[in-house]
Formats: sequence, structure tokens, C-alpha cells
Amino acid sequence: MKNSAPIRVFLVEDSLVALTILKRILASSLEVDVVGTAPNGVEALERIPAAQPQVICTDLHMPKMDGLELTRRIMADYPRPILVISTSVNTQEDSRNVFKLLQAGALDVFPKPSIESLSDYEHVKHELINRIKVLAGVTVFTRHTSRTATVEPRTHPVSPKSKPEEFNLKPVSNSQFPIRNSPSLPKVVAIGASTGGPQALYTILKQLPANFPVPIVCVQHISEGFLQGLVDWLAAECFLRVMIAQPGEFPKPGTVYFAPERQHLQLDTQGRLITISTPPVSGHRPSVTVLFQAVATCYPRSAVGILLTGMGRDGADGLQAIAQAGGTTIAQDEQTCVVFGMPKEAIALGAAQHILAISEIAPMLLNRICYINSKHS
Repeated sequence: MKNSAPIRVFLVEDSLVALTILKRILASSLEVDVVGTAPNGVEALERIPAAQPQVICTDLHMPKMDGLELTRRIMADYPRPILVISTSVNTQEDSRNVFKLLQAGALDVFPKPSIESLSDYEHVKHELINRIKVLAGVTVFTRHTSRTATVEPRTHPVSPKSKPEEFNLKPVSNSQFPIRNSPSLPKVVAIGASTGGPQALYTILKQLPANFPVPIVCVQHISEGFLQGLVDWLAAECFLRVMIAQPGEFPKPGTVYFAPERQHLQLDTQGRLITISTPPVSGHRPSVTVLFQAVATCYPRSAVGILLTGMGRDGADGLQAIAQAGGTTIAQDEQTCVVFGMPKEAIALGAAQHILAISEIAPMLLNRICYINSKHS
């Protein structure tokens, strides 16, 4: 970035204090240039065309037009990478609404800096500027509000409005996703994701039935304070149970378990969930690699590992561990990743047996896992 023009950023924030803090943080970097501000969505839409920002940062709650409607309008008329900067994680409703912005096209969430948070100014500055740098390299496309952002399942089509609790899991054709060497009955699905992960997880989990026959364990890199909101949003949108993992619990079929904030998620020798506070791996705690390695040890030949969009290389070594243990491994393809970092590293290692578009992952799980379970029932 040293020899290139600074990233053009537009800030939409109705709090003068928060706006001042954000401008101070971004002004401290030669890599970022604030090219405009607005106190609400209405004024933002008037000013964005002339400002031509590369990244837009918006709050959720604002007068006249909130962040959700603004995101929808931007993605329909002036598609740009959008970073949600919000403190709205105190109530379940607000937590879900933050993630509705991601569903509408925003790419990431970040906690709104406050006077109190400036005690850790350098950390906040580094994290915010790094998020903006990542998003500045993302290409986004126009989203018309009349279109659905989800992909309906090809194997078991269902109207989203009916929300049935179960699908009829009969054997289905597996010609599109062949089963290699009659693998062992899958007992767990492990998923890792970072930037763009909430949207990718939504696309996968929305297509799976409540009676999905194995548990799902996940690590999602996300700013502290937003995990519960992600869980609440996915739980409200999907048929599966979604929760934060509790130590000592045996994972149950039809349930999605997320690693807690600041804790690695593992499995003990009996298959129970455990959390540990050992140092970060690949700069992350929770780490995808830590979870994947534990799954490979606990469920050799009977685990499915899925590595989704995200920056860096967390999860690449873990996906390789699952592959080497005889499990099934999937990496999201470049075309559908928000950031093709983690999957790219896994593919370079030869750890990914399947490289799939995000819309193809749930159908593969339904074909592979539900087909094999039906054969064994």
C-alpha cells in the first residue's frame, strides 16, 4: 500500500463523539483517507456518488434512514464493501439486526470505538485499519432488494415460509458428489470461517434440516461482543439448533456449536466438547486449526472438514490433519469467497479434496451424509 493511493472511506454515523473518534483513528494512517461523512442514511445516499468511496462504514441505528435500509440501497445503487461499526449487541433484537446488515450485503462487523476503548487505542486502531484494508480489496456486486440472497437447496427444496422442522432423509443420488472408497459413517461436520463467514455459514446452514443426522462444530473469527448476535441470528433463520459450545457437553445431531469468544474449542477422548485458553494459533483464539486437529484425532475417517472464506491461513493445517486422518475435506472456491485466503492456503497444501462454490456445500453434505446415514439405517 506504500506506493498506492490511500483507501477512500465514507463514514455514516449520527453520534458526533463516535464520528470524532473514528476520524481521529483513520487520520492517523497514511493508508486511509476519509472522503466524506453523513449523520444518517438519507444524507449518505446524497453524498456517496460524489465521494466515490472504496469502503463505507455505517452504524445500525440512525435517524431518517437506518443502517439496514442504507445497506440495501447502497448494494442496489452504488455497490461498495460495507463495514458495520456498531455497539448494538446488548439486546437479542439488536444483535440479530446487526447481522441482517450482513444478510443485506455488508461484509463485516466491528465494535464502535468509545472513549473507554481508547485506553487500548493502538489495538483498536490496528484492528479497524486492517479491516478496512481487507475490505478495500473485495469486489462486490449489485444486489437488487427483490432478489433473495440465499440459495434454495437442490436436494430437498422447501419454501422458507413453511419452515418445516424435518426433511424426509431418504437415499438420494450421489452422482454429483461421489463417495470415495465407501468412507466411514460421518459423525461430525467441522466448519471454520473468517471474513465473510457469517454470510457463508447462513447459506450452508439455511439449507440443512432440523433432523440433520450429525452435529456441526464451528469456529468463526469475529470481533469480540458479536458472537452471541451471530448465534441468535442464525438460530432465528435456520432449522438447526444453534448455540455457543458448553464444556462437557456431548455434541448432538441437528445442533451447531460455536467456539466461545477467546477460547479454543476441542473434543476430549470421549467426544465431549472442551474449551481451553492456550495461546492463539495463527493469530487466533479460537483457532480453526485447533478445532480441526481435535476433530481429526477424535473422529479419524468419520469427520467432514469445511474451510470457508477468510484472510490468513488459520485452518489450513487443520484441514490437512482431517484429510490425513481419512476424513472428507472441502474448501470454498475463490469465486464465492469474500476473501480467498484460508481456503487458498489449504488448497496449496493439498488438504482440500473438494473445492466448491458456497451454494454447492450444503447439497454435498445432504448427498453424502444423509445418503450414507440412510444406507446404514
